[in-house]
Amino acid sequence: MSRIGRAPIAVPAGVEIKIEENNVVTVKGPKGTLTEQFHPNMVISMEGSELHVTRPNDLKENRSLHGLTRSLLNNMVVGVTEGYKKTLEVNGVGYRVALEGGKLVMNLGFSHQVTMEAPEGISIEVPTPNQIVISGYDKQLVGQFAANVREKRPPEPYKGKGIKYSDEVIRRKVGKTGVKK
Repeated sequence: MSRIGRAPIAVPAGVEIKIEENNVVTVKGPKGTLTEQFHPNMVISMEGSELHVTRPNDLKENRSLHGLTRSLLNNMVVGVTEGYKKTLEVNGVGYRVALEGGKLVMNLGFSHQVTMEAPEGISIEVPTPNQIVISGYDKQLVGQFAANVREKRPPEPYKGKGIKYSDEVIRRKVGKTGVKK
């Protein structure tokens, strides 16, 4: 049995879960509402204030879907109660970011400014000119938008310039060595 899949999901007070036909689950909480359709083989049930995911048999596909379904449901419950946050750091001389009218404006060493608009459900904060905080209630959306921002200027291994996650470690390389003849 899947160790992750068999663990029940505790549903905190203030979170409303609706399980409809075809495994469409709607989770409504203080931060927002998330709806997801899960594989029809998985059985999702609400027992008291706990959410349980069970599988019909031990076929390989069902075993792999069991833990996945439980993790996605847990991410939905955590998202509508606490939310998710990704912090990015901008390193480099002259590299800076600013928030102008809800749009993220970045100076990243190009001849032009890079402007990005946040999708619905995502909020951006710029506490300092070299830090970006992306937050929201949908884990997938927060992670994807953070990856899109990082993609504009990924960190390079020689000087470490670029946009990186705050907890990311950049493996540095040694530059050229002056060989004398």
